[in-house]
Amino acid sequence: MNSDIPEISKKSIYPSPETLEHHPVVPREQWLVARTELLKEEKEFTRLRDKINARRRDLPWVRVEKNYVFHTLNGPQTLADLFEGRSQLFVKHFMFAPGWKAGCAGCSLDVDHIEGALVHLEHHDVTCIAVSRATLAEIEAFKQRMGWRIPWVSSFGSDFNYDYQVSFTKEEIARGKVYHNYKMQEVEIEEVSGLSVFYKNMAGDVFHTYSTYGRGAEELVSAYVCLDLTPKGRNETGPGFNLGDWVRHHDRYDRDDFDLRFRFYGTVPAGLKRLVEAVRESGARFS
Repeated sequence: MNSDIPEISKKSIYPSPETLEHHPVVPREQWLVARTELLKEEKEFTRLRDKINARRRDLPWVRVEKNYVFHTLNGPQTLADLFEGRSQLFVKHFMFAPGWKAGCAGCSLDVDHIEGALVHLEHHDVTCIAVSRATLAEIEAFKQRMGWRIPWVSSFGSDFNYDYQVSFTKEEIARGKVYHNYKMQEVEIEEVSGLSVFYKNMAGDVFHTYSTYGRGAEELVSAYVCLDLTPKGRNETGPGFNLGDWVRHHDRYDRDDFDLRFRFYGTVPAGLKRLVEAVRESGARFS
């Protein structure tokens, strides 16, 4: 890939209705020239992705020494128990804190996509689960509403979310910066999204092999793959310039009582939460 290509601002990457109406139109022969040039870059990107995937598999592992215990429908279970007889555990860190009325809409979009792959993953030595700090009763109520079957456990009362950089205490937030996504940065909300992967060897030892946050989980979302092929692209034009601009829980697209707080996905930029709360307090309704 060309390292000289500058980073593109998400505020300017999507075409406006005006530019779409005046988009270049050429004969097919000229289109084929442009298409085959792009194909070269697409193939280069595919090879780079394969290389990065191989480097990810080559990362060293960290032995999990702490005895994390989770609340499940089968009673208390350790991290090792959650593998359910398989050697690989894929964890969706789902933004859902105790007391919230619903889980994050962005995390819900992730799980909507994971659901279709569950049977395939389970037959390929991968157990996939969601983990949240919400109580098990809160999780089960929301899970039933969404119609999911993914195993979803509560880490309430354990250090799991905090150790894997997806939950923060009020004291940490008050200090201004927290350690998240492998650096110190500002957050203004107690929960963020992420993915973590673990491996269990034949002796029963568990190892942390990988975690990613923010846009690192985008490849889970095939809706984005589809959108990236369309003329409008993701069409995330504000205010957040991310999926929070348009994604709702899949049972709320036709309702006007959607709570904007649950559109947050990943780390909330400084100031955005204050803006949302101010809009909500104004009594505005959202379509």
